[in-house]
Amino acid sequence: MGRLAGLAGLKSGSPQSRIKETSDPNAPTYHFYGQEELEADLFGKDSSTHGARFIKTNDDVLTLQTGDLVFSLISGKATTVGRPHDGFLFTQNYVRITPPSTIDANYLAYLLNEDSSTRHQLLVGRQGSKLLKSTVRQLSELEISGLPSLEVQKTIGSLYRNQLKLESLKKQQAMLETKFVLTRMKGAH
Repeated sequence: MGRLAGLAGLKSGSPQSRIKETSDPNAPTYHFYGQEELEADLFGKDSSTHGARFIKTNDDVLTLQTGDLVFSLISGKATTVGRPHDGFLFTQNYVRITPPSTIDANYLAYLLNEDSSTRHQLLVGRQGSKLLKSTVRQLSELEISGLPSLEVQKTIGSLYRNQLKLESLKKQQAMLETKFVLTRMKGAH
């Protein structure tokens, strides 16, 4: 089919070191989109902005919108942005991928996260001495082949999202059951 850069738009986030913080009370406040937010969006978890880092700035910064496809250069994971993270500022560690109307964003997230050929291409080119990380160039050069019809993409993308949410809920249920049993055991002696 072709390289990802030929199929979709790629936009790296705002360089964090260049954003000038201000004490101007009229300046907009932006929450940073980070790994915690990406995980919450990927697994359909609730997340709060209570602990999220933020910055007040008058600078022009790049923000994410609900439904945007975002890829973490650090973790190598992609997800669509959930409503709670609408308007969050994304830094140079993230890339917004804008697929055309013929490619479903959730399906593309599935390909980037789960397809063995795509994962292999991402893992081979990771760079860094202490922290292995993907690059925008590497992401743009990913070879994507054999896209099914849009209807099939939407079905697979939806199933993928629902499966990740179900997996997350099952883990949460297991943790709660363990906590319940341990609490009951403490009360038994």
